[in-house]
Amino acid sequence: MTATVTRAGDPLHGPHGGAATCTYDVTVIGAGVVGAAIARELAHHPLRTALVDASDDIAGGTSKANTAILHTGFDAVPGTLEARLVRDGQRRLTAYAAETGIPVERVGALLIAWDEEQLAALPALSAKAGRNGYHAARLMGPDELRAREPRLGPGALGALEIPDESIICPWTTPLAYVTQAVRAGVHLHLDCRVEHIDSGSGAHTLTTSRGPLRTRYLINAAGLYADEIDRQLGHDAFTVTPRRGQLIVFDKLARELVGHILLPVPTAAGKGVLVAPTVFGNVLLGPTAEELDDKTDTGSSAEGLALLREKGRRILPDLIDEEVTAVYAGLRAATGHEDYRIQDHPRQRYITVGGIRSTGLTASMAIAAHVTGLLAAIGLDLSTPAGLPALTMPNLGEAFPRPYRRADLIAKDPAYGTLVCHCERVSAGEIRDALAGPVPPRSKEGLRRRTRAGGGRCQGFYCGAAVRALIEEAGA
Repeated sequence: MTATVTRAGDPLHGPHGGAATCTYDVTVIGAGVVGAAIARELAHHPLRTALVDASDDIAGGTSKANTAILHTGFDAVPGTLEARLVRDGQRRLTAYAAETGIPVERVGALLIAWDEEQLAALPALSAKAGRNGYHAARLMGPDELRAREPRLGPGALGALEIPDESIICPWTTPLAYVTQAVRAGVHLHLDCRVEHIDSGSGAHTLTTSRGPLRTRYLINAAGLYADEIDRQLGHDAFTVTPRRGQLIVFDKLARELVGHILLPVPTAAGKGVLVAPTVFGNVLLGPTAEELDDKTDTGSSAEGLALLREKGRRILPDLIDEEVTAVYAGLRAATGHEDYRIQDHPRQRYITVGGIRSTGLTASMAIAAHVTGLLAAIGLDLSTPAGLPALTMPNLGEAFPRPYRRADLIAKDPAYGTLVCHCERVSAGEIRDALAGPVPPRSKEGLRRRTRAGGGRCQGFYCGAAVRALIEEAGA
């Protein structure tokens, strides 16, 4: 039977309440974008499903700090599982975003050659795109490139155009997944760190920071910690090395400087530093690619930011003179392998979903479908799938009507016309709705990811007190 719907944070919702007295059919460790997508996919089926995460919010790790690009998969390694799932995931997520109101802008990408060696590599990259099933790539000469991006730095020799690369909201996507999952009966356990796993003949018992949790089938989507969970189950197939990516977010006044995602020609060291618009109206510069030992080191460094400015000055010189809104860093789950590390272990009723790097957002829905298929193959009876509750997410994108500009909403509820965060034009109605939602935030950072409040030019200096008062009033 399907578990009852309870809100995240409700005492009954945690292992010390309802979970201690039942055995779940499936438990997903990790509520990042991939784990969230898996939980949503499982919600189609009459199963007792749990989604657990060590942090106090969903998508609190790598998923909250990516470059927010909806990839075509043109540059994936042909024939890999990643290439297939990114291609499938792009189609799925594009359709899902249109259905649920997740902001997406098809701005296209330009892979720019800055020297003769890079220029000579573009035809091979175009052919690679074709082997990945993407046939819209097109070579572009320097004159057309300059006409399309007049603010480019001097010396660009040509480009490969990828017209279907898009930008997407990286925060609304996992929130949509989890909201649908929770509404359909999935139990969400936050602040729930998995400390030990005992696997018996009939069930896994997870010792967590909130008490015991029993489950028949187990899915490891723990991101940076997927290797550690895997070893608890007796496997040593990969090691996650955190790869830090620092990024600079420029003010909205910089948005007119760039029309496409500007990509470098990739090297063996990675995809390099890009310049990209965001759906929020800003411009991103980054990321770096720094191999670290510390899976918690999301700080920025003077050296990293200086490197980004140096790279950005060549790509788009005028950008460096613009105001900086924010600096952030994310850690990618690098494994040293060129493919995802998704593996089923039938005898243990266990599936590893590891090594999901920067393409995980794009591939998330396809990964979820693939993993659900593996669950069925190793013995889980999924029964007949059912539809999920319809969902419309709050719009955070600048290319679509925001609540403060919608007279119809304001006429029905003046709270949508009462601005709290003036930098990002966030209304009291939006904040109220987020705090009362099925998966409410537990912090100002969580509220910012749901509404953009405090994420603008002043970084919450002016609206911080008002936002905090609304959070306290809601009891969050």
